[in-house]
Amino acid sequence: MNKEVVIIGGGIIGLSAAYYLQKEGHNVTIIDKSNFSSGASYVNAGYITPSHIIPLSAPGMITKGIKWMFNSESPFYVKPRLDADFLKWSWLFKKSATHQKVTKAIPVIKNINLFSRELYEELKSAKEFNFSYDHKGLLMYYQTEKAGEEEWDTGKKAIALGLKVENLTKDEVKKLEPNVDLNIKGAVYYHSDAHMTPNNFMQELKNYLQQNGVVIKTNEEVLDVHFENRIIKSLTTNKQEIKADEFVLSSGAWSQNFAKKLGITIPVQAGKGYSINTEKETPITIPAILMEAKVAVTPMQGFTRFAGTMEIGGINHEINQKRVNAIAKAAESYYKNISISNTEKQNAKCGLRPCSPDGLPYIGKSKKCKNLTIATGHAMMGWSLGPATGKLVTEFISEQKTSLNLSPFSVDRFS
Repeated sequence: MNKEVVIIGGGIIGLSAAYYLQKEGHNVTIIDKSNFSSGASYVNAGYITPSHIIPLSAPGMITKGIKWMFNSESPFYVKPRLDADFLKWSWLFKKSATHQKVTKAIPVIKNINLFSRELYEELKSAKEFNFSYDHKGLLMYYQTEKAGEEEWDTGKKAIALGLKVENLTKDEVKKLEPNVDLNIKGAVYYHSDAHMTPNNFMQELKNYLQQNGVVIKTNEEVLDVHFENRIIKSLTTNKQEIKADEFVLSSGAWSQNFAKKLGITIPVQAGKGYSINTEKETPITIPAILMEAKVAVTPMQGFTRFAGTMEIGGINHEINQKRVNAIAKAAESYYKNISISNTEKQNAKCGLRPCSPDGLPYIGKSKKCKNLTIATGHAMMGWSLGPATGKLVTEFISEQKTSLNLSPFSVDRFS
């Protein structure tokens, strides 16, 4: 049965949901308070990452976080504040950071990432789009033996799950990246990963949706919701009142505030990340993560992107120049033949990623509302999990059997 569906939030998750929903014959409207040109979906590293099997709430992360709290250039920064939502999230994060919980989450994260990679490959071969998609894997560069050993432990876990991973010496890396002069000891190479140029794909997807009858409303903010008997009757925006049969909440770091209006608890904190683009030609051909600095490096169409940091400090778009400089400094410390100009640093962008306390997204419906499907909390994997989430949301709304078991992503797991 065709339904009227309204999607709140037009990042990669919202657009992916719209794509699969319109394919199933539903009438779709997307509303977003931006003009579809900024945010985490546009400034991320563009990775499709089956290798990222360890959730953010890994054991030891709290100790690291406390140590890094006093360093304004650190890769992970939590700004302590007396805010009830933040304090509850921190407590849940601490409870999730156990070996047992992480072990349970690992196969779940791997499976949804592989499912999403398959869907990206289907989109690429469907001839509806012409986006860049390169399956070259991901190199985890390390400068210290300690970081190398830690990453190889993760690599061995990935091998046990069926992924192809190699531990490479510096000379072996040189064969893969012959024109790059690297200051490293070695690298752990995950063959499973792919990468894209996010801005281009977002624009192509948006154009496709508009050509196929999806209504896209820009600069439109949801102000209120009319809700009774566990059903959303309508939304009030800054421009109009909107009615629909089904609603999808995919507004990233802002999702928690909307959910609260319906009595739904989905703890989410905004994790700010930064990216610097350099349009000078670089010899980099394979995406990499600079282990000690936690900086992602992606060769994209016409430029190279350096992205990094996870700053949990509330919803704001202030750019901390010290963090931007730390990303540039890391790039220049690992790549001897790369320099990032002051102009490139000044042009750095930031985006807010919605982080759940246990590193798993929220996908599905809450018992508290019959006609709202929630799709948020993907942290650093939003880009990677866009199509998988969009497909699962569509199966849910179309009352089909879902491609994956959704219980680990339960929307009510913290209620």
